[in-house]
Amino acid sequence: MSILVVGSVAFDSVKTPFGEAKEILGGSASYFSISASFFGPVSLVAVVGKDFPQEHLDLFQKFSVDTRGLQKVAGKTFRWAGEYGFALNEAKTLDTQLNVFESFKPEIPAGYRNCQYVFLGNIDPVLQRQVLAQVSKPKFVACDTMNYWISSKPEELKRTLAQVDILIINDGEARMMTGQPNVTKAARTICSWGPKILVVKKGEYGVAMYTGGSIFGAPAFPLEEVFDPTGAGDTFAGGFVGYLAKIGRLDDETLRKAVIYGSVMASFNVEDFSLNRMIRLKHSEIHERYRQFKELTHFEVDQSL
Repeated sequence: MSILVVGSVAFDSVKTPFGEAKEILGGSASYFSISASFFGPVSLVAVVGKDFPQEHLDLFQKFSVDTRGLQKVAGKTFRWAGEYGFALNEAKTLDTQLNVFESFKPEIPAGYRNCQYVFLGNIDPVLQRQVLAQVSKPKFVACDTMNYWISSKPEELKRTLAQVDILIINDGEARMMTGQPNVTKAARTICSWGPKILVVKKGEYGVAMYTGGSIFGAPAFPLEEVFDPTGAGDTFAGGFVGYLAKIGRLDDETLRKAVIYGSVMASFNVEDFSLNRMIRLKHSEIHERYRQFKELTHFEVDQSL
């Protein structure tokens, strides 16, 4: 069992009401990889510049993330700077420097092409399909996208969605993608384009999952301290896809547990800047918070009514 992830590895500079950090490890593929690695081995495909330090490569390898697909080319690594107010659901982008990521053409190493589970980070939907053309019959393909591709390449995005099993986006992206203000109606439209499973992230309000005629909702874990929400969605995706890959099934019970594991991983990620909390995370903490999540959402049906 191995999970292939294709996405961005970056340097982030982040400011929140609770602190500030500059030039820290970030990028969708970084957060996804470390999160998913708690459930099984991960194969990473991304691009960085010559300024990418060995210590970050060592970190990936410490977490059983295979970096043979991480291209290191001449130039500077992708950089993003953002700021959050007390409403932590959305970042204000201050600066984006694509650098080497601008000309990124994913090349899947021969050793990765038989990966049974694939996660396509929010890169150009044309590139996402090029990745799928290089892999051999995965058990499932999960995908992310973002507002830029939704607005600039809607038809290309639909062509990609026709080839994926799971789409993971936020509620604003679901509305933007369909023009529907109601997320449940938007979900029905999106699933008609191809994905069997749609997971809609709602930040501090939790997650909703749509699978055919079934809907499952889970709250966000109530935390007293949230330092940095950057990467929370990608960390959720890592936990969600990682658990599904570990179990190897897409039945309703497994999918619902995967939503909770994804939420658990995201709840740890926001407790510190960058991947600092994930690096300190222990399996025992994951199991304990999963148990707390079950207690948080448990209730019995009143048969007397």
